[in-house]
Amino acid sequence: MELDLSPKLPKKVYGGDGGSYYAWCPEELPMLKQGNIGAAKLALEKHGFAIPRYSDSSKVAYVLQGSGTAGIVLPEQEEKVIEIKQGDSIALPFGVVTWWFNNEDTELVILFLGETHKGHKAGQFTEFYLTGSNGIFTGFSTEFVGRAWDLDECTVKKLVGSQTGNGIVKLDASFKMPQPKKEHRDGFVLNCLEAPLDVDIKDGGRVVVLNTKNLPLVGEVGFGADLVRIDGHSMCSPGFSCDSALQVTYIVGGSGRVQVVGADGKRVLETHIKAGSLFIVPRFFVVSKIADSDGMSWFSIVTTPDPIFTHLAGRTSVWKALSPEVLQAAFKVTPEVENSFRSKRTSDAIFFPPSN
Repeated sequence: MELDLSPKLPKKVYGGDGGSYYAWCPEELPMLKQGNIGAAKLALEKHGFAIPRYSDSSKVAYVLQGSGTAGIVLPEQEEKVIEIKQGDSIALPFGVVTWWFNNEDTELVILFLGETHKGHKAGQFTEFYLTGSNGIFTGFSTEFVGRAWDLDECTVKKLVGSQTGNGIVKLDASFKMPQPKKEHRDGFVLNCLEAPLDVDIKDGGRVVVLNTKNLPLVGEVGFGADLVRIDGHSMCSPGFSCDSALQVTYIVGGSGRVQVVGADGKRVLETHIKAGSLFIVPRFFVVSKIADSDGMSWFSIVTTPDPIFTHLAGRTSVWKALSPEVLQAAFKVTPEVENSFRSKRTSDAIFFPPSN
């Protein structure tokens, strides 16, 4: 069966005046199911409120656009109310309850990427809502709710039946939500646009990696993530994950070209990618990207906490490690050709600016 790695856009799952929830479908992007990966996006309009929920999967949230407020409750801990803004990454382990609110004119858009190994459906997040028309309260009888919370029947009916919205609602402009606390961001949020750079290549590209040092909850989530930005016409060196990890990539901004090469030297993907699309690189497959004139940025998760990559260009590439005689024999070329090949790309860079 032919492997379909084509980038895909998400489909709207539900929504209304307060905003919408989108998800990538395993039927349209088969690698989601094969790799047990979930991907979704939440877009909140002004006064949009994503009611409290938890998920069957651990995730990383990345704020693509706008600003707002989020509530996070880890098991048996107090609620953390945090201000969120574009560039923020938030690790969401199993069992965490979250809510999201937008009080600004600009739409608040949040990307969610995660694993579904323990989920109900491979390649798809299942959300459990605490309130609303499909909330957990609606599944219990009045008697059970009343006895659990020591409430009379009238109060139970108001509690369960008043919120008729589903997942996302729009609050009245006068309604006051809790105010975020600056100290609550510590240990929960890393802004990838402001964090120290792990890689910085002049006129090439920049990388910020999420790890247990700069975002401790990443350890509980169980996979790594990064934000990569490359300049116009720059190239991201061909490389692969050498520890069997999948790369799940969402194009945050800009556009460019991507090629993926798999087994038997077969090019399995060659396409033009743009902001909003998602694609997955299988284990050990080699991927490379070249940005258009406006540059390109992407947010990725890699399905192992401490991924190891091998790059096939630059001073530290595998080609530089192999002896000249081996390369001459392997390529079946003269020493002059091999020397020309070896002498190029002598820097440690993984991003290559356009040639002059």
